[in-house]
Amino acid sequence: MDRHFDELTGILLKAIHFAADKHRDQRRKGEGHAPYINHPVAVAQTLWEAGGVRDSVALVAAVLHDTIEDTDTTPAELAQLFGQEVLSVVLEVTDDKSLSKEMRKQLQIDHAHTLSQRARLVKLGDKISNLRDLVDCPPPDWSFKRRQEYVTWTENVIAGLRGVNPGLEACYDAELKRGKAKYGLA
Repeated sequence: MDRHFDELTGILLKAIHFAADKHRDQRRKGEGHAPYINHPVAVAQTLWEAGGVRDSVALVAAVLHDTIEDTDTTPAELAQLFGQEVLSVVLEVTDDKSLSKEMRKQLQIDHAHTLSQRARLVKLGDKISNLRDLVDCPPPDWSFKRRQEYVTWTENVIAGLRGVNPGLEACYDAELKRGKAKYGLA
């Protein structure tokens, strides 16, 4: 194995361990309430497999993308453990929880085109994972209309991310097609 692969493997394992610890008591909203850690790992795996992403900063940020937003993780903690570049990407994709849900969703649409390339990759992977989960195991307490609205909202966010990675965009488009078919939006 080459040195780069060894370093990437080590930092990814460190990030997975950190995220698993931070998200240890959290569950996903979907049917079955899967452990939350499945989501950030799926985001990184999607970047790797569908997008061919080998950038360690993007992959580590994918694993850590919800730690500041959804746990007690501080920016200083991420910077110390994973570096300023990873922190910068995580901060770009972190919603401000002091804002209303509607405002946060609108800001994702408004700011998608301004994100760095790495943050666009993470955001694409995140929306792919969330849309896949919505199709395969939707939250039981979400109405059909809310599910439809979520599908449409992801399409609006992704519009601002296009042009960064054809593989991820094709993966998203496949999930969007499934979502539209399932929720009568085709």
